[in-house]
Amino acid sequence: MSITMTILLIAMTVVVSIAGFGNTRVVESTIFSPPAVLRRREWHRLVTYGFVHADGTHLLFNMFRLWSFGSVVEPIFSAWITPLGFVGFYLSALVASILPTFITQRNNPNYRSLGASGGVSAVLFSAILFDPWSKLIIFPIPVPIPAVLFAVLYVAYSVWMDRRGSDNVNHSAHLWGAAYGVVFTLVLRPRVLDHFLGQLQG
Repeated sequence: MSITMTILLIAMTVVVSIAGFGNTRVVESTIFSPPAVLRRREWHRLVTYGFVHADGTHLLFNMFRLWSFGSVVEPIFSAWITPLGFVGFYLSALVASILPTFITQRNNPNYRSLGASGGVSAVLFSAILFDPWSKLIIFPIPVPIPAVLFAVLYVAYSVWMDRRGSDNVNHSAHLWGAAYGVVFTLVLRPRVLDHFLGQLQG
């Protein structure tokens, strides 16, 4: 297996996340925190929060999705904007997915967010544009479902949970990451929309 940018991103995330499991200083220096960004100007947190995770399950779930869909999107983006361009897409997705949270939580000194879900959502929704009828197996659903159906369920669930605000998951980052993945892809190649609609009809 060749070393791709997706594999390198996964490796970096795994190393930093595991380091954070045993060292709270790693987490505290990388996690997204509005006061740290605003008052201490630690702008790196708009990216580094995506390289730390709450626990092994959180890490495994995100990295499996990144590997699954990054292997689809990276070759296409590499041909369009080089492999480093794909890395830029992923890192910018982390920023884009957390910015709305940054705006809404900027005066909340207790707010924290971590995990790669926003960036992974961008990669996932970009992949869905290329092949909306591909079959996905998503825990806890035991049977494969079409990617486009998963996209609808994913957005609906994220909107619902974001409005409830009853858990510690940043569902807003999931939604904005997904939107960023779609917009970024269509800005690069507007004809992908025609391909996507054609695939839906065909």
